[in-house]
Amino acid sequence: MKVLTWNLWWRFGPWQHRAAAILAVLRQADADLIGLQEVWARDDENQAGLIAAELGMHWAFAPLRKPEPWQRRGGDPSVAVGNAILSRWPIEESAVLDLPGAEGRNALHAFTGGVPFFTTHLEAPLDASATRCAQVRALAQFVAQRPHSHPPVVTGDFNAVPDSDELRLFSGVRTAPAVPGLVLIDAWEYADGPGATWDATNPYVATTYTPSARVDYIHVGPPGPHGLGRVTGVRRTGDGPVDGVWPSDHAAVLAVIGN
Repeated sequence: MKVLTWNLWWRFGPWQHRAAAILAVLRQADADLIGLQEVWARDDENQAGLIAAELGMHWAFAPLRKPEPWQRRGGDPSVAVGNAILSRWPIEESAVLDLPGAEGRNALHAFTGGVPFFTTHLEAPLDASATRCAQVRALAQFVAQRPHSHPPVVTGDFNAVPDSDELRLFSGVRTAPAVPGLVLIDAWEYADGPGATWDATNPYVATTYTPSARVDYIHVGPPGPHGLGRVTGVRRTGDGPVDGVWPSDHAAVLAVIGN
């Protein structure tokens, strides 16, 4: 099973041209489960739905409660922003968790293909670590309340680096876990190299003058019997231009998980 997470950068930059590049990357990745952040929606048109139709996938979407910061930057108050899940299999159940914090963030869950799958996008400010810690505590509870035989898979843009308090707390490997007994392994632990997903080689990132960092994650519970849910490979994708167009300001993370 292939799992992908990607922040699509809403409708910023040349978003109409980026749409084709995004779709090309997702076609090539051929993932079974996809967690998307900064997905746009307007009236009866939804970016996740458009992509799902092209890829023959099922989908769910959860709009943020407070889209105004995106709308002000994009100059269009009619466009929503949120998180989405795409799945090769029918979505048997879904749920949304409103996260604490000033930005109205959320987490989206789907049980699909026998997998408890989650995606989220945490608070953005560089100094918001305390808020993100509160958010990962809530997220961990959300995950723990939905146990299944397959280890949970949690994806998203955490807006924090791997050794931050919030990532250590959420994983529960290097400190006490947010929920006793719940451990979530960073899939990149199985990879070589730093794997920056916010990469200054991307021209959209270069204009922010911020350092490269890994802020996008796939977390998986410890493997079950016979290696169920084990990570067998992980890499970046969407980390270069497609026909001259960079698809997003973030690179995607693609993991192969045994099922």
